[in-house]
Amino acid sequence: MKYLFFDIECAGVFKNVAKICAFGYCLTDERFRILEKEDILINPQGGFHLTDRKGTQGLVLPYKYEDFKNYPTFSDLADGIYKLLQDEDTLVCGHASMNDVKYLNLESKRFHLPSFCFAFADTQFLYMNKIGEFSRQFGLGAIAKELGVEFTPHRAVDDAYATMRVAQAMCEAEGLTLSALLEKYQITLGRIEDYEVAQTTSVAFESYRAEKDRAREKRDRQRAEFHIFADRAKRRRAKDGKLKNKSVCFSHSLELATELAERLLLAAFAQGARITYRAEECDIYLCFEGESGQRLQSATARGAKLLTPTAFEAYLEE
Repeated sequence: MKYLFFDIECAGVFKNVAKICAFGYCLTDERFRILEKEDILINPQGGFHLTDRKGTQGLVLPYKYEDFKNYPTFSDLADGIYKLLQDEDTLVCGHASMNDVKYLNLESKRFHLPSFCFAFADTQFLYMNKIGEFSRQFGLGAIAKELGVEFTPHRAVDDAYATMRVAQAMCEAEGLTLSALLEKYQITLGRIEDYEVAQTTSVAFESYRAEKDRAREKRDRQRAEFHIFADRAKRRRAKDGKLKNKSVCFSHSLELATELAERLLLAAFAQGARITYRAEECDIYLCFEGESGQRLQSATARGAKLLTPTAFEAYLEE
Protein backbone atom coordinates (compact mmCIF):
# COMPACT_ATOMS: atom_id res chain seq x y z
CA MET A 1 0.00 0.00 0.00
CA LYS A 2 1.05 3.60 -0.66
CA TYR A 3 0.37 6.65 1.50
CA LEU A 4 -0.69 9.97 0.02
CA PHE A 5 -0.24 12.94 2.35
CA PHE A 6 -1.82 16.11 1.01
CA ASP A 7 -2.55 19.70 1.90
CA ILE A 8 -4.57 22.45 0.24
CA GLU A 9 -4.26 26.23 0.28
CA CYS A 10 -7.06 28.50 -0.88
CA ALA A 11 -7.07 32.04 -2.22
CA GLY A 12 -10.33 32.55 -0.38
CA VAL A 13 -12.90 30.52 1.51
CA PHE A 14 -16.47 31.70 1.66
CA LYS A 15 -19.73 30.06 2.70
CA ASN A 16 -20.18 27.90 -0.39
CA VAL A 17 -16.95 28.57 -2.29
CA ALA A 18 -13.35 27.55 -1.69
CA LYS A 19 -10.99 28.78 -4.39
CA ILE A 20 -8.08 26.34 -4.26
CA CYS A 21 -4.73 27.79 -5.31
CA ALA A 22 -2.36 24.99 -4.27
CA PHE A 23 -2.57 21.22 -3.92
CA GLY A 24 0.57 19.83 -2.33
CA TYR A 25 1.21 16.15 -1.87
CA CYS A 26 3.80 13.65 -0.75
CA LEU A 27 3.38 10.06 -1.94
CA THR A 28 5.27 7.38 -0.02
CA ASP A 29 5.44 3.63 0.46
CA GLU A 30 4.54 2.00 3.79
CA ARG A 31 8.04 2.73 5.10
CA PHE A 32 7.56 6.45 4.38
CA ARG A 33 10.07 6.48 1.54
CA ILE A 34 9.07 9.30 -0.80
CA LEU A 35 7.91 8.22 -4.26
CA GLU A 36 6.58 11.58 -5.46
CA LYS A 37 6.41 15.07 -4.02
CA GLU A 38 4.88 18.08 -5.77
CA ASP A 39 3.29 21.46 -5.23
CA ILE A 40 0.54 21.83 -7.83
CA LEU A 41 -0.23 25.52 -8.23
CA ILE A 42 -3.69 26.44 -9.47
CA ASN A 43 -5.31 29.55 -10.89
CA PRO A 44 -8.11 30.25 -8.36
CA GLN A 45 -9.87 32.52 -10.86
CA GLY A 46 -10.30 35.22 -8.27
CA GLY A 47 -8.44 37.48 -5.88
CA PHE A 48 -6.79 36.49 -2.63
CA HIS A 49 -8.88 37.09 0.50
CA LEU A 50 -6.99 35.39 3.32
CA THR A 51 -8.05 35.25 6.96
CA ASP A 52 -7.32 33.09 9.97
CA ARG A 53 -9.79 30.64 11.49
CA LYS A 54 -11.62 33.47 13.25
CA GLY A 55 -12.06 35.26 9.91
CA THR A 56 -10.12 38.34 10.99
CA GLN A 57 -6.32 38.33 10.78
CA GLY A 58 -4.89 38.11 7.29
CA LEU A 59 -2.64 35.17 6.41
CA VAL A 60 0.26 35.40 4.00
CA LEU A 61 0.98 32.46 1.72
CA PRO A 62 4.63 31.93 0.66
CA TYR A 63 3.84 32.43 -3.03
CA LYS A 64 3.80 35.33 -5.48
CA TYR A 65 0.11 36.00 -5.88
CA GLU A 66 0.50 37.70 -9.25
CA ASP A 67 1.86 34.47 -10.76
CA PHE A 68 -1.30 32.47 -10.14
CA LYS A 69 -3.15 33.88 -13.15
CA ASN A 70 -0.64 32.02 -15.31
CA TYR A 71 -1.36 28.59 -13.85
CA PRO A 72 -4.00 26.08 -15.02
CA THR A 73 -7.41 26.11 -13.35
CA PHE A 74 -8.69 23.44 -10.98
CA SER A 75 -10.82 22.06 -13.80
CA ASP A 76 -7.72 21.72 -15.99
CA LEU A 77 -5.82 19.82 -13.28
CA ALA A 78 -8.72 17.85 -11.80
CA ASP A 79 -7.99 14.55 -13.59
CA GLY A 80 -4.57 14.25 -11.99
CA ILE A 81 -5.90 15.15 -8.54
CA TYR A 82 -8.75 12.65 -8.82
CA LYS A 83 -6.25 9.96 -9.85
CA LEU A 84 -4.00 10.65 -6.87
CA LEU A 85 -6.77 10.66 -4.29
CA GLN A 86 -8.90 7.84 -5.64
CA ASP A 87 -6.21 5.23 -6.25
CA GLU A 88 -7.46 2.03 -4.58
CA ASP A 89 -3.99 1.06 -3.42
CA THR A 90 -3.40 4.37 -1.61
CA LEU A 91 -4.30 5.49 1.91
CA VAL A 92 -5.03 9.23 1.82
CA CYS A 93 -4.09 11.32 4.85
CA GLY A 94 -4.05 15.00 5.77
CA HIS A 95 -3.80 17.14 8.89
CA ALA A 96 -7.21 18.48 9.95
CA SER A 97 -8.15 16.88 6.67
CA MET A 98 -11.88 17.49 7.00
CA ASN A 99 -11.33 21.10 5.93
CA ASP A 100 -9.33 20.19 2.84
CA VAL A 101 -11.81 17.53 1.78
CA LYS A 102 -14.60 20.09 2.07
CA TYR A 103 -12.60 22.44 -0.16
CA LEU A 104 -12.29 19.70 -2.78
CA ASN A 105 -16.01 19.11 -2.53
CA LEU A 106 -16.80 22.78 -3.09
CA GLU A 107 -14.44 23.05 -6.06
CA SER A 108 -15.88 19.96 -7.73
CA LYS A 109 -19.32 21.55 -7.43
CA ARG A 110 -18.09 24.94 -8.68
CA PHE A 111 -16.69 23.40 -11.85
CA HIS A 112 -19.55 20.90 -12.26
CA LEU A 113 -17.20 17.94 -11.83
CA PRO A 114 -18.03 14.49 -10.44
CA SER A 115 -17.91 14.05 -6.70
CA PHE A 116 -14.63 12.84 -5.24
CA CYS A 117 -14.86 9.37 -3.79
CA PHE A 118 -12.20 8.26 -1.31
CA ALA A 119 -11.59 7.51 2.36
CA PHE A 120 -9.13 9.60 4.37
CA ALA A 121 -7.20 9.58 7.63
CA ASP A 122 -6.26 12.61 9.73
CA THR A 123 -2.94 12.96 11.58
CA GLN A 124 -4.41 15.56 13.92
CA PHE A 125 -7.19 13.18 14.92
CA LEU A 126 -4.74 10.27 15.19
CA TYR A 127 -2.54 12.36 17.50
CA MET A 128 -5.55 13.27 19.64
CA ASN A 129 -6.43 9.60 20.01
CA LYS A 130 -2.83 8.70 20.78
CA ILE A 131 -2.60 11.16 23.69
CA GLY A 132 -6.25 10.79 24.73
CA GLU A 133 -7.04 14.51 24.39
CA PHE A 134 -10.10 15.63 22.45
CA SER A 135 -10.91 18.94 24.10
CA ARG A 136 -8.72 21.05 21.81
CA GLN A 137 -7.16 21.08 18.36
CA PHE A 138 -3.46 20.52 17.69
CA GLY A 139 -1.98 22.50 14.83
CA LEU A 140 0.49 20.95 12.42
CA GLY A 141 3.13 23.52 13.37
CA ALA A 142 2.92 22.71 17.09
CA ILE A 143 3.18 18.96 16.58
CA ALA A 144 5.93 19.33 13.97
CA LYS A 145 7.94 21.53 16.35
CA GLU A 146 7.59 18.97 19.11
CA LEU A 147 8.89 16.29 16.74
CA GLY A 148 11.67 18.44 15.31
CA VAL A 149 10.19 18.71 11.82
CA GLU A 150 11.11 21.93 9.99
CA PHE A 151 8.90 23.25 7.19
CA THR A 152 7.45 26.41 5.65
CA PRO A 153 3.91 26.91 6.99
CA HIS A 154 1.16 27.30 4.39
CA ARG A 155 3.27 26.07 1.47
CA ALA A 156 1.06 23.18 0.50
CA VAL A 157 3.79 20.67 -0.40
CA ASP A 158 5.71 21.48 2.78
CA ASP A 159 2.58 21.05 4.90
CA ALA A 160 2.01 17.71 3.17
CA TYR A 161 5.61 16.68 3.89
CA ALA A 162 5.32 17.75 7.54
CA THR A 163 2.09 15.76 7.80
CA MET A 164 3.97 12.73 6.51
CA ARG A 165 6.77 13.23 9.04
CA VAL A 166 4.25 13.55 11.88
CA ALA A 167 2.58 10.29 10.81
CA GLN A 168 5.99 8.63 10.47
CA ALA A 169 7.05 9.71 13.96
CA MET A 170 3.87 8.34 15.53
CA CYS A 171 4.20 5.06 13.66
CA GLU A 172 7.88 4.59 14.50
CA ALA A 173 7.20 5.34 18.18
CA GLU A 174 4.92 2.31 18.32
CA GLY A 175 6.59 0.15 15.67
CA LEU A 176 3.45 0.01 13.52
CA THR A 177 2.44 0.87 9.99
CA LEU A 178 0.01 3.73 9.57
CA SER A 179 -2.83 1.33 8.80
CA ALA A 180 -2.03 -0.71 11.92
CA LEU A 181 -1.84 2.42 14.06
CA LEU A 182 -5.26 3.55 12.88
CA GLU A 183 -6.59 0.09 13.68
CA LYS A 184 -5.00 0.10 17.14
CA TYR A 185 -6.85 3.28 18.09
CA GLN A 186 -10.07 1.97 16.53
CA ILE A 187 -10.27 4.87 14.11
CA THR A 188 -12.84 4.86 11.34
CA LEU A 189 -11.68 6.74 8.27
CA GLY A 190 -13.56 9.76 7.00
CA ARG A 191 -15.11 9.54 3.56
CA ILE A 192 -16.32 11.70 0.70
CA GLU A 193 -18.84 10.29 -1.76
CA ASP A 194 -21.77 11.73 -3.72
CA TYR A 195 -20.75 15.20 -2.49
CA GLU A 196 -21.32 14.12 1.13
CA VAL A 197 -18.43 14.24 3.60
CA ALA A 198 -18.25 12.13 6.76
CA GLN A 199 -15.57 12.95 9.31
CA THR A 200 -13.13 10.54 10.91
CA THR A 201 -14.20 9.09 14.23
CA SER A 202 -13.10 6.54 16.81
CA VAL A 203 -14.39 4.56 19.75
CA ALA A 204 -12.54 6.86 22.18
CA PHE A 205 -13.83 10.02 20.52
CA GLU A 206 -17.43 8.80 20.49
CA SER A 207 -17.10 7.98 24.19
CA TYR A 208 -15.71 11.47 24.85
CA ARG A 209 -18.51 13.07 22.86
CA ALA A 210 -21.17 11.04 24.69
CA GLU A 211 -19.73 12.13 28.03
CA LYS A 212 -19.76 15.76 26.91
CA ASP A 213 -23.39 15.41 25.88
CA ARG A 214 -24.27 13.96 29.28
CA ALA A 215 -22.43 16.77 31.07
CA ARG A 216 -24.19 19.39 28.94
CA GLU A 217 -27.58 17.85 29.62
CA LYS A 218 -26.81 17.88 33.35
CA ARG A 219 -25.81 21.56 33.21
CA ASP A 220 -28.98 22.40 31.30
CA ARG A 221 -31.10 20.65 33.94
CA GLN A 222 -29.31 22.43 36.79
CA ARG A 223 -29.72 25.80 35.09
CA ALA A 224 -33.40 25.15 34.40
CA GLU A 225 -33.93 24.18 38.05
CA PHE A 226 -32.29 27.42 39.18
CA HIS A 227 -34.54 29.43 36.88
CA ILE A 228 -37.62 27.65 38.24
CA PHE A 229 -36.44 28.38 41.79
CA ALA A 230 -35.91 32.05 40.86
CA ASP A 231 -39.38 32.37 39.34
CA ARG A 232 -40.94 31.02 42.52
CA ALA A 233 -38.72 32.93 44.94
CA LYS A 234 -39.22 36.32 43.27
CA ARG A 235 -42.85 36.29 44.34
CA ARG A 236 -41.58 37.01 47.85
CA ARG A 237 -39.20 39.76 46.73
CA ALA A 238 -39.05 42.73 49.12
CA LYS A 239 -40.49 46.00 47.84
CA ASP A 240 -37.72 48.06 49.40
CA GLY A 241 -34.08 47.57 50.29
CA LYS A 242 -30.53 48.33 49.26
CA LEU A 243 -31.04 46.79 45.81
CA LYS A 244 -34.42 48.32 44.99
CA ASN A 245 -34.69 48.89 41.21
CA LYS A 246 -31.44 47.01 40.67
CA SER A 247 -31.14 43.93 38.46
CA VAL A 248 -28.86 41.06 39.40
CA CYS A 249 -27.49 38.52 36.92
CA PHE A 250 -25.63 35.31 37.69
CA SER A 251 -22.86 33.79 35.60
CA HIS A 252 -23.61 30.38 34.12
CA SER A 253 -20.99 28.79 36.36
CA LEU A 254 -22.52 30.32 39.46
CA GLU A 255 -26.01 29.19 38.44
CA LEU A 256 -24.68 25.62 38.51
CA ALA A 257 -23.55 26.00 42.14
CA THR A 258 -27.16 25.43 43.15
CA GLU A 259 -27.02 25.86 46.93
CA LEU A 260 -24.80 28.94 46.79
CA ALA A 261 -26.72 30.54 43.93
CA GLU A 262 -30.06 30.06 45.67
CA ARG A 263 -28.73 31.57 48.91
CA LEU A 264 -27.36 34.62 47.08
CA LEU A 265 -30.57 35.07 45.13
CA LEU A 266 -32.71 35.00 48.27
CA ALA A 267 -30.41 37.59 49.84
CA ALA A 268 -30.76 39.77 46.73
CA PHE A 269 -34.56 39.44 46.73
CA ALA A 270 -34.60 40.35 50.43
CA GLN A 271 -33.02 43.67 49.44
CA GLY A 272 -35.54 44.38 46.68
CA ALA A 273 -33.44 43.24 43.69
CA ARG A 274 -34.81 41.89 40.44
CA ILE A 275 -33.21 39.02 38.54
CA THR A 276 -32.32 39.08 34.86
CA TYR A 277 -30.78 36.41 32.68
CA ARG A 278 -29.42 38.98 30.24
CA ALA A 279 -25.98 40.18 31.32
CA GLU A 280 -26.23 43.24 29.08
CA GLU A 281 -29.19 44.47 31.16
CA CYS A 282 -27.92 43.89 34.72
CA ASP A 283 -26.70 46.33 37.35
CA ILE A 284 -24.85 43.71 39.38
CA TYR A 285 -23.13 40.69 37.85
CA LEU A 286 -22.24 37.82 40.17
CA CYS A 287 -19.49 35.42 39.15
CA PHE A 288 -16.59 33.43 40.50
CA GLU A 289 -13.08 34.88 40.65
CA GLY A 290 -11.20 34.39 37.37
CA GLU A 291 -14.22 33.84 35.16
CA SER A 292 -14.26 35.13 31.58
CA GLY A 293 -16.51 34.91 28.56
CA GLN A 294 -19.11 36.84 26.62
CA ARG A 295 -21.55 37.28 29.52
CA LEU A 296 -18.86 38.90 31.64
CA GLN A 297 -17.89 41.14 28.73
CA SER A 298 -21.52 42.17 28.25
CA ALA A 299 -21.90 43.01 31.93
CA THR A 300 -18.66 44.99 31.87
CA ALA A 301 -19.76 46.94 28.79
CA ARG A 302 -23.03 47.69 30.58
CA GLY A 303 -21.04 49.17 33.48
CA ALA A 304 -22.43 46.64 35.95
CA LYS A 305 -20.84 46.11 39.34
CA LEU A 306 -18.88 42.84 39.17
CA LEU A 307 -18.88 40.89 42.42
CA THR A 308 -17.82 37.47 43.60
CA PRO A 309 -20.22 35.64 45.96
CA THR A 310 -18.15 36.64 48.99
CA ALA A 311 -17.91 40.26 47.85
CA PHE A 312 -21.65 40.38 47.18
CA GLU A 313 -22.51 39.17 50.66
CA ALA A 314 -20.09 41.73 52.14
CA TYR A 315 -21.64 44.43 49.97
CA LEU A 316 -25.12 43.65 51.31
CA GLU A 317 -23.85 43.96 54.87
CA GLU A 318 -22.23 47.38 54.36
